[in-house]
Amino acid sequence: MVFINHSIGDRSVRDLIDLDKGLVSREIYVNEGIYQQELEQIFARAWLFVGHESQIPNPGDFVMSRMGEEEVILVRDRKSAIHVFLNTCRHRGMKVCRYDDGNAIVFTCPFHGWSYDTDGRLVGVPYYESAFKGELDKSQWGLPEVPHMCNFYGSIWATWDRKAPSFEEYLGPFAPWVRRCFQSSDGEDNGVELFKPAYKWRIPTNWKFPGFSFDGDSAHGAMTHRSVNVAAIGPQGELEGGSRSGISAPFPKTNYEMSSPLLGHGGHDPLYELPGVPPYVDTWQTVPGVDDYYRVQREKAARKFEGQYLHGGTCLVWPNVNVQPHRILLWHPHGVGVTESWRQYPVDRNAPKLVKDAQRRYMMRYGGPAGLTESDDMENWNYAFPASLGTIAQRYPYNFEMGLGHAHTDERVPGITLNYRIAEENQRSRLNRWLQFMEAGSWDELYPVNKQAS
Repeated sequence: MVFINHSIGDRSVRDLIDLDKGLVSREIYVNEGIYQQELEQIFARAWLFVGHESQIPNPGDFVMSRMGEEEVILVRDRKSAIHVFLNTCRHRGMKVCRYDDGNAIVFTCPFHGWSYDTDGRLVGVPYYESAFKGELDKSQWGLPEVPHMCNFYGSIWATWDRKAPSFEEYLGPFAPWVRRCFQSSDGEDNGVELFKPAYKWRIPTNWKFPGFSFDGDSAHGAMTHRSVNVAAIGPQGELEGGSRSGISAPFPKTNYEMSSPLLGHGGHDPLYELPGVPPYVDTWQTVPGVDDYYRVQREKAARKFEGQYLHGGTCLVWPNVNVQPHRILLWHPHGVGVTESWRQYPVDRNAPKLVKDAQRRYMMRYGGPAGLTESDDMENWNYAFPASLGTIAQRYPYNFEMGLGHAHTDERVPGITLNYRIAEENQRSRLNRWLQFMEAGSWDELYPVNKQAS
């Protein structure tokens, strides 16, 4: 498919978005120039999810990841330190690693043979004495490494911007929610591991269609996923009565759209009226033994969180990752009209094999390119992009008015904006943060926003 390289001329990106009225020009989703600006202004500066330490448990272990369009290597060096390197040789740019994961002593470029240690140092250069006369300063030609990386309860995040705030400041009031997503079902910090490998596939749409909609568009479920709900694909199968997830115990709560216009993070999450955790209701009746495990885990969590209010629990971390206790959804830009979707699934690290197998099999039929749920979503996103490319189509803005003017705050979740559970508050928050990143010259301008929000 060939995409038109539009120009916005003398207009600014702010001319294309009117959040006071909830109107957004389609051009920000289809314009090649705007897309290139996003790579520089957003993906070269924001904190991005790279992976999880469970993917690289041993010295020399590596897994390939992405930051924006660019491929990076998440690796544990010989001293067990974790690094994130750009996957490109400093000599002529060839990939130094062409495997999705594995274990390596060195990364050797297949073009001219330059080799790099797992700590990024250039350690081998063919013809070093005869051709370079021993004059090449190898200490200056190591693999490009991200200047800031954070191991947040086992999850690995990185940014290319040296002036970026700490990752916890970046998350602001959503930090406890992301932390809980990497706890095991008994509440242990860093208690999960990720199934390997990640699902990866490309869809013909702009990254903002899924990235700004997921966990920010609860209005689509009844229409888009009707067939999935009727099929009852949840862990209980036919016993589940039409739901595509586990049965929840009665527990006083109100669900909201929760977001931060200053930070761009958010999700669909509950405010609870009682402390602690809900009772466990048998969910895995078709897989004997799994409910036994989760009942015991729930009792451990109940003791750990007794008296605590556990509001929230899932979060779309600006700009392109949705973190949930049972799945991590990533949308990597791969061109103005191409998005590379990744799905990674956490499971309790110490769970028995029968529990891990049950969780893995359920997520395989629930998510991913062959999963019933996401095939529905892809159909929407894949058609929305080409339907927005035309000259006439671009005269008509998208409507983001749902719930406009009805947001409020609650002292139980300071720094977070709430709206009715079916609204577009989350999407407006992400569009507002998009504007901030696209207009700000540096983190010197964005950082005070984070200070205020956190």
